[in-house]
Amino acid sequence: MRRVLTLAAPTTLVAAVQAMCQLVEPWLAARQGTAALAGWAVVLPFALLLQQMSTGAMGGGVVSAIARALGAKRQEEAAALVIHAVVIALGFGLVYAVLLAGFPRQILTLIGGPEAATAASGYCAWLFGAGAIPAWLANTLASVLRGGGRHALASRVLLVAWLCYPPLAWLLMEPAGLGMPGAGMAFAVVMTAATAGMAAVVLRGGAGFHPTLRVKLQRALFGRILSVGLIACVMATVANLTTILVTARIASYGAAAVAAYGVSARLEFLMVPLAFGVGSALTALVGRAVGAGDWVTARRTAWAGALMALAVTASVGLAVAVFPGPTARAFSGDPAVVAIATSALSIIGWALPGFGVGMALYFAAMGAGRMQGPVLAACCRILLAVGGGWVLGDWLGFGLEGQFVAVALGISAYGLITAAAVRPGVWSSPAPS
Repeated sequence: MRRVLTLAAPTTLVAAVQAMCQLVEPWLAARQGTAALAGWAVVLPFALLLQQMSTGAMGGGVVSAIARALGAKRQEEAAALVIHAVVIALGFGLVYAVLLAGFPRQILTLIGGPEAATAASGYCAWLFGAGAIPAWLANTLASVLRGGGRHALASRVLLVAWLCYPPLAWLLMEPAGLGMPGAGMAFAVVMTAATAGMAAVVLRGGAGFHPTLRVKLQRALFGRILSVGLIACVMATVANLTTILVTARIASYGAAAVAAYGVSARLEFLMVPLAFGVGSALTALVGRAVGAGDWVTARRTAWAGALMALAVTASVGLAVAVFPGPTARAFSGDPAVVAIATSALSIIGWALPGFGVGMALYFAAMGAGRMQGPVLAACCRILLAVGGGWVLGDWLGFGLEGQFVAVALGISAYGLITAAAVRPGVWSSPAPS
């Protein structure tokens, strides 16, 4: 418990600050009107996917690879992994920039309809065109520090960046009159600054070793990161695809319904950065234990972290479930949006603590290199949320409330299945090479 808490505390603080800062986004978007809020909601799954892939998914692969190398006393390998991680970050960031900055209107229209796409296309173009590559680099370099057990150092740089984001976003959106594109510009600026700061820290040996920059790129070292990171990226894609498909289903109810579900989805994904605070510690600690062949300690560490994540996420999830109306009114003054969001939060809020536990154990599974359980959990979640939504909402005629129940069932299944996979029969064989 003490080891997890020591590493988790600084990252949890940054995650909480990041989550609070990002909650400013729907409030600022709502001040631009319901169409702008709906547009923000359509972009939300892609923005979250960028953060989750770069921080927890491929970032988790970086943490796991470096932690296992250090746990096995292979420091030269850890030093060489840094440049491989940067190359991966550049490649993924470029894909985001080309697709979402190059074709924002076409992609967003397919999900939220023309009204939301028109309101969000400029925001999407700036967010990803100027911000995707810096975000990937900043989060990848932070993962290098976490792999070396320097969570507090990574947190200090990111904390400054995220504290600067809300006032800069407001300044560009309202006084400067840029509207929604101003929020995308603000994100790009703070991520560029974070990349510069993080690079300086890593190059000075902040991770406990100096990275080897002149190294021949090796397939085996890419494999150390990608064997965990690619699976985790697929899972992050599935998680956000769930939100995208549910949003597409809800789009037939109008822009107010899309905006309302965006509020619910934002709070749902608030569990991710909160759980990541504990999860990033679990990836590093479990990775080191597995690198040393100590699977008993790896399992005990994972469950200790899961209990911590439950305490953190329950404080938010249960508050939302008990007070859905005030929560909804904090994000929108549109009566239609508030009514639908209240209904969604009153149903989905009860499932959020379990989602936090599932996320924490998912990060632990990355450290162990045992991703089968989380993959199964993610598949079950999308099946229940989308397929169950069709059954309850359309076939049985419960409408939006039926869809919200299906989303809650999917979240609950994700937590239960991920937890069931952390047991000796799965976490006991020799660590993968």
